[in-house]
Parts: sequence; C-alpha cells; structure tokens
Amino acid sequence: MMFFSRLAGALIPAMAFLSCLRPESWEPCVEVVPNITYQCMELNLYKIPDNIPSSTKNLDLSFNPLGHLGSHSFYSFSELQVLDLSRCEIQAIEENAFQNLNHLSTLILTGNPLRSLALGAFSGLPSLQKLVAVETNLASLEDLPIGHLESLKELNVAHNLIHSFKLPEYFSNLLNLERLDLSNNHIQNISHKDLQVLHRVPSRNLSLDLSLNPIDFIQPGSFKGIRLRELTLRSNFDSLSVMKTCIQNLAGLEVHRLVLGEFKNERYIKDIDQSALEGLCNLTIEEFRLAYLDDSLQGAELLHCLENVSAISLVSLDLSHLKSLCNNFKWKSLELIDCKFEQFPILELFSLKRFIFTANRGGNTFIKVKLPDLEYLDLSKNGLSYTGCCSHTDLGTTRLTHLDMSFNGIITMTSNFLGLEQLKHLDFQHSSLKQMSDFSVFLPLRNLLYLDLSYTHTQVAFHGIFDGLVSLQVLKMAGNSFQDNILPDVFKEMTNLTFLDLSDCQLEQVSQKAFNTLSRLQLLNMSHNNLVSLDVLPYKPLQSLQVLDFSFNRIVALRKQELQDFPRSLAFLNLTQNEFVCVCEHQSFLQWVKDQRQLLVKAENMVCAMPLDMKGMSVLSFRNTTCQMNKTVISVSVVIVLMVSVVVVLVYKFYFHLMLLAGCKKYGTGESTYDAFVIYSSQDEDWVRNELVKNLEEGVPHFQLCLHYRDFIPGVAIAANIIQEGFHKSRKVIVVVSKHFIQSRWCIFEYEIAQTWQFLSSRAGIIFIVLQKVEKSLLRQQVDLYCLLNRNTYLEWEDNALGRHIFWRRLRKALLDGKPWSPEAAAEPQAPSRKQQLLPEKK
Repeated sequence: MMFFSRLAGALIPAMAFLSCLRPESWEPCVEVVPNITYQCMELNLYKIPDNIPSSTKNLDLSFNPLGHLGSHSFYSFSELQVLDLSRCEIQAIEENAFQNLNHLSTLILTGNPLRSLALGAFSGLPSLQKLVAVETNLASLEDLPIGHLESLKELNVAHNLIHSFKLPEYFSNLLNLERLDLSNNHIQNISHKDLQVLHRVPSRNLSLDLSLNPIDFIQPGSFKGIRLRELTLRSNFDSLSVMKTCIQNLAGLEVHRLVLGEFKNERYIKDIDQSALEGLCNLTIEEFRLAYLDDSLQGAELLHCLENVSAISLVSLDLSHLKSLCNNFKWKSLELIDCKFEQFPILELFSLKRFIFTANRGGNTFIKVKLPDLEYLDLSKNGLSYTGCCSHTDLGTTRLTHLDMSFNGIITMTSNFLGLEQLKHLDFQHSSLKQMSDFSVFLPLRNLLYLDLSYTHTQVAFHGIFDGLVSLQVLKMAGNSFQDNILPDVFKEMTNLTFLDLSDCQLEQVSQKAFNTLSRLQLLNMSHNNLVSLDVLPYKPLQSLQVLDFSFNRIVALRKQELQDFPRSLAFLNLTQNEFVCVCEHQSFLQWVKDQRQLLVKAENMVCAMPLDMKGMSVLSFRNTTCQMNKTVISVSVVIVLMVSVVVVLVYKFYFHLMLLAGCKKYGTGESTYDAFVIYSSQDEDWVRNELVKNLEEGVPHFQLCLHYRDFIPGVAIAANIIQEGFHKSRKVIVVVSKHFIQSRWCIFEYEIAQTWQFLSSRAGIIFIVLQKVEKSLLRQQVDLYCLLNRNTYLEWEDNALGRHIFWRRLRKALLDGKPWSPEAAAEPQAPSRKQQLLPEKK
C-alpha cells in the first residue's frame, strides 16, 4: 500500500503538469518559409497557436479540431493572404471571425459541417478572391452571407446539399465573379426565375460548372440572352432523351466554351444517335468539348450542328466508325485525345490551323492528310509508324511551325522536310528514327528553334547531320550515340545554340573543335557518359556558358591547366557522381574543389572512389598538407617517428619493471624488513585484517607483513611504494586470489610486478592463497595466473576448524623458508588469536 501511495503521489503532479501543456504551446507548426508560410496540419490543435508571427502570409490549419471560430479569431494576422481551414470540424462562424484580414485572397473551408453562419461571418475581407466551401452541408446559396465580397472571383460550393439553382440577389454585387462551381449537388430543375440575376447583367464573363447534378428539366428559354465564358455539364443526365431535351432548352445561350459528356466512373448515356446533339444548333458556341461517352459515335454527322465552332475537342470516345472529317467543318482547332480508332481518319479540313491527335488507340499507320492551313500539329503518344517522313505532301501543309511526333513507333526519314521550311518546333523524342545519318535531313529548316531527338536510337556517323540548322537554339540529343564514342565537330552551323543536351550518349572523348562555333551556348549537359578525363580545351570557346553538367561520368581529376581554361561566364558546374582519386598527385585539383565551392553544384556530394581507405569520403575532407613535403624527408621522418614511438612504448610498458630491476641491484645484499608483502583486493581487506594479520603477526612464530594501508610511506606514488616498500623490503609475496582480485587492475599490476620480482631475485617467493572458489571462465581472463595456479601448489582457505588448522600450518611453513631462526623469538609467549582458540585440542 505504501508503494502505491507513493506512486500516486508522483503521478498526480506529473499528470497535472502535462495537462497544462496544450499542443499549441509546443510550437508544433512547420516553418516552411520563415515568417511567411506555416503548416500546422493535423496537430490536434483546439485553438489558433499563439506563437505564429503576425507577418505570416500563408497559414495551413487543416485537420485540427477547432470546433468553431469566434469573433476576431485571426485579428493578429493582418498580413495573411491564404488561409486553409479544411476539415477542422467547424460548426459555427461568429460575427467578424475574419476581421482585419484585409489582404486575404484565398479562404478554404472544405469539409467543415457548418451549422451556423452569422450574417457578418465573412466581414472584413475586402480582398478575398477565392472562397472554397466544398462539403460544408450547405443547403442553399442564400445561406452564404457573401453579398459584400465584391472582389470575389471564384466560388466553389461543390459536394453540398444544394437543391435549387436559384442565384440569390446578392450575385448582382459580385461583378468580378469569374467561376461558380456547383458540381455534385442535388439540383434537378432549372427555371427562368433562377437566372434572373444573369438576365439583368447578361454580359458576364462567368464560368459555370453544373456537373454531377441530377438535372431532369431545364425550362425552355431560361438561358436565352445569357452570355457565359464556360458551361460544364458532365454526368448530369440519366438518359439520352433527358439529355436531348435539356440541350434543346439551352436555346439562345451564348457560351464561349461548352463542355458535355460524362466522367470515367459516372456513365449513364447509351445508344447515342445522330440527333443527340441537335439542340446545339440553337446555341452560339466558340469552343466545344465532348468527353467520356460510353457508346461509339456512328460518324461525323453527330457533329453537324458544330460545323461553325472555332475549336472542338473529343476526349476518351469510341470513334471506331469515324472514317473521315471533311471540308464542310470550319474548325480552326481540333483535339482528338485518348480516343479509340479503327484506322487513322482521313482529314481534309482546309480551315484547320491546330490539330492535336495524341494518346489514341488503333490506327497504327499514319495516313497522309490535307490540312493546307495547318500550323500546329501534335501526333505524340500514339505508337504510330511513318513509312515516309517528312515533307509537305505527307502532312498536307506548307505552313507548319510546330510538329510533335514523339513517343511513337518507327519513323523512316525519306525526305528532308521539303516544303516545311517554316518549322520552329520539332520533337521526335522516344520514337525510333531510321536513315537519320544517310543525308542532311534538316537542311531546309533554317528557321527551326527547337529540336528534340532524345532516345531516338540515332547513331551519328554523318558529320553533316545538322547542316541547315542555323537558327536552332535548343538541341536535345540525350540517349543516342556517336561513332567510336567520340563527339565530332557536328555543330559548326549552330551559332545561335543556347541549350545543348548530350547526356547518356556513351561518350568517351570530345574532339578539340566540337564546340568552336557555339559562342552563345548557355547550358551544356554532358552527364551520364563515360568521360575519364575532363579536357577543358574544347570548352574554352563557350564564352557565354553558364551551366555545365559533368555528373555521372568516370572523371578521376582535372589537370591544373584545365582548371584555368573554364569560361569566365560559368556559374554552375556539376561534377558529382564521378570516380575521383584522392591522392597527392591530384592535390591541385582537390584544393581547387575546396576553393570553388560557390561554383560547384553540391560540392559536398563529390566523393572519392580511390584509394580504398578514402572510398565514399567527401573530396572536401582531403587534407593535402603532407603532400607539400619532400618524399625523402617524409621517409626519414617516418622512420625516426616509428623508432622513437617503439622506444617510448617499450619504456612506458616496462617502466615499473625497470624500476624493480634498479631496486634489486640496490637492495639485493641487504636484509629484508618484512617477511611478506601482501597483494590483495581492497574488497578482501576484512579477511586480511581479521585473519591474515592476526594469525601471522600475533602468532608463534611471529611474522612481519607489509600492508599498503599501514606500511606505505605517505606522499610517495603508489607504484613507487609497491616496488620500494613492498617488493624490495620483503622476503616473500603473498597473493590473495579472489574474484575481486582478478577484476582489479591494480591487483593484476602488482601480480605482474611480483612475477618480474621473482624472476630478478631468483627465488620462489610467491605464495598463492585462493580465498574463495573462482570460476574458471573468470580465471581464464588472466592467462598467466590461470596457468601458474594449474602448475604450482597453492593454499585454499576453508572456513572450518580443520581447514583453518591445516591452512595456517602450511602458510607458516612457507613463510619460515629462508627466514633467519631466533630461539628467543620462538620461545616468546604469544596470546592465542581468536582463530587459534577455536581449533580443537589434540588428543
């Protein structure tokens, strides 16, 4: 009971103390940008932390159980611009909760179960542009007291419980509103009166998203005369007939961009027919996007109401039956993305200027097209093969400025872009190019600015491969190869080149004239090659070079003259992940690395590969002071140091043995003061005093023992006392062996000196007394002592009457050996010791 009462007495104050430590007092928030951005997400905070500075501009308090926001909750954060309160379990926002946030532009309240919003809940937010109230249990737009937020541009109330599309009167004050997201609510009907605000101000630049609302009915004429920037209706209709009716009832709407269709996991419309989009004929549309309809479209007739739109985008549709798109369409931009085709469609669209055909399936062979006005062509990520590329007859245009054929199959180069002289951007990356080195493929492209040939399986053998590219600014050649793994002089006409990527090209050497004409080059990537040495001479003409990347090569070091030839304009040099040899031979380079840390990118990541003892160590850790000394001086110094070290070690190791030897010569002929010097552990001192001393010094015959606690001279070093008083003035040495003795460093030291003393004095003067049973495993820790006890007779102390009698008789006999005999001393009566009194009388 006493234990539990004490435990309770200790725990109760501790618990009381911990209960006072609120999480907000621990400074748990992460300082992303000092004094500007703080992240306090998911820290179990119950109130706004007090330790966040007033200069904070971005504050993330999401996933904390704040519960409610009281008046002036953020009054001290007058500089705040972005405030995230997502999923903070906020149920009520009181009047003036955001007062004094004059610079706040974004407020996020996602996932809070709001039940009470005061009329002035959002007062004091003159600069608010974006309000996100997703998943807040909002039942009506009327419940949001935001009519005074004249600067508001985006209102997101998706995923709520809103049933009515009626826009409140306060919307007439939100003249800057550009986007209203009402997706994933419960709106079923849209009437004319719901849109009265938009009818009064018809020229709004508003984008409206009504996706994932179960719309059943739109009143005819309700959108007539209204102008919208964008209207999105995706996954709204549960049948084709409802979809047709609702689209027809949008008649009179003017919209810059209309988005129809469904989402990948929300598909309802089946059996699409030619009349599905007929209602679009009564709308004024600039851009149209159709996405994720489950059924295949039977042909281009479905799009007849859209022939006059400016841009059309078809995404994730089954267009297997779409064979061609011909000249009756007046489109200027066409996007076919992630669609299914049986074959590449026949295209004859004379007004088309922009065509994107990317990430589609089926139709693996490219078919010639007729697109005379085409300027932008993206054919990437289709796995297409081209048997002949590239000329104006293949692409049906002479006005092309942008051509992207990346991530496709095999492209056979049969012509040199004849008729495509206006090209400025050309991308072939990750497509397999054939016949690239047979002729001057790019000769006519004198206006080309960007060329990407990365990973096209191109081997540069023809030195005129880049002839004609006089205006080129960016060239990407990563993942290709050059003949004999040598970079030749193939860039001679590219005097305007500013960016060159030659990474992962298996290069082992760079010719001296490779970069002679690239005086405007600013970035050069030579990483992931096999360069063993860095000959800077080829890079000397690059007078505008700012970034040079030599990472992931096999560079050992740079020579001194190479370090001086780097262009002065160079600002970033990356030499990480190379095979540096950190030896004195390269000390100038290693010192240069330390001196140029501002130039080198991640210099701390430059590590040594050789020698083995420095492998993995930072190059910056190399110390070259010893490298300045002459080799002969180093060798002689090393030998002298080694010899002196050996002598010092020997003297240090055998210092006490030498003292003992000197003492033996000094005291060797004199008489001994003591009969025995006793070596024992201090933890066995009781036995020594009560047993050994009393029985030997008070018994008959009388013996004089040397004991450190009694006979050592004060003020003299312990080691000197042991040798001079203990060994030199004693005939014998008694060693009291116990587990404490073996574990004592001083006892072992005395024992080792005793062995030397015995050897020097040429007499058997060590008497071993095993005071208690010692485990062999413990005894084996002192190999010499273990062997000696196994080879010699020793005394064992037994704490019984007979054992003590035998022990003292044997010990006295050993001590009498060599002791001068005196009849007077032998006859002198001695009082029997306590031990002797206990011995049984002989009968």
